[in-house]
Amino acid sequence: MRSDISEDQRALTIEDANLPVIDLAGLFTGDTDDKAKVAAALGDAARTSGFFYITNHGIPQEQIDALFSASKEFHEKSRRFKMKYWSGFTTHHRGYVPFEENGANFPKSINFNEAWDMSFEAPDDHPDYLANWRMTGPNVWPDIAGWKDTVAGYYDAAFNLGLRLLDALALELGIEPEELTQHITYPTSQLRLLRYIQNELPATKEITGIPAHSDFECFTLLLTGAPGLQVMNAEDVWVEAPPIPGCFVVNIGDIFETWSGGAFKSTQHRVYNTGKERYSMPLFFGLDYHTVVEPLEKFKTPETVAKYPPMKAGDHLMRMSVKTFRYMADAHEQGEFNPEYEVLDESPFMREAKEPSDQ
Repeated sequence: MRSDISEDQRALTIEDANLPVIDLAGLFTGDTDDKAKVAAALGDAARTSGFFYITNHGIPQEQIDALFSASKEFHEKSRRFKMKYWSGFTTHHRGYVPFEENGANFPKSINFNEAWDMSFEAPDDHPDYLANWRMTGPNVWPDIAGWKDTVAGYYDAAFNLGLRLLDALALELGIEPEELTQHITYPTSQLRLLRYIQNELPATKEITGIPAHSDFECFTLLLTGAPGLQVMNAEDVWVEAPPIPGCFVVNIGDIFETWSGGAFKSTQHRVYNTGKERYSMPLFFGLDYHTVVEPLEKFKTPETVAKYPPMKAGDHLMRMSVKTFRYMADAHEQGEFNPEYEVLDESPFMREAKEPSDQ
């Protein structure tokens, strides 16, 4: 375990507790047996760690490198330039998120990251966009030559990879893919271009890169350029998850835990404050805003129905986002944003970690 961070931020090293590395090549051969083997490996990981690496995913390294370069190009612009695209200027959370917007308790707690947020492109006459405070609508783009093509091209590639994973996980669960894909027309699938900011402050529970959380969507496809990510394994112990060349990190989110009646785990993760600049790009693969999420018919029992009451996919995303972004929290407190759903202090999918001394 690391000794240069506070006890509540320590974790097992990956050498002590390996996360699965799953080869996706079998999803692209057209052979049903190959696909079934990959689906079984994905299902096993989703039922245990909830977090895993994927390799041979089909996205060229050149496209990944171009995305890192685009993120760096934007984040190295002046504060004045970036604030022209502040997400608070939109009603559907698109654009630049400065680090002081990350978390409703700044400066009591500090999350040392800034981000560019985009999502699935929807027209400006979409009903959810017209209703305001919905995570659906058109993207905004910075005035940087070629930037939109690079980022949008990567988004399309990663989103299509997400569809492949969704198909494989449906196979593993023994359900028809259409039972899931029918809910993906204008999904709230967000791509974040994150930069963790260099600083000299310690790594504590209050001073982080991103505090402990689960993801609110189906699953997340993550590219990360340096160590800092920690995940909670099947034994509720924190484990470091550094980047592996050529791999994505994938984690199961709240929607798939609900769909599977708890068979798949929505796993907690966090980024401790390394003090170093670090780039990271998660794509959160989500559903249409108004999709009602509950255990699939195959997994409905009195216990699962009680544990996972119906929720709208977008409502769950929004009720969590209100606590994640300060401008949303301010609007809610000032009565400018009055959602019909309950805004929660903590996600119902969170689990308690074991004490560092138990690790």
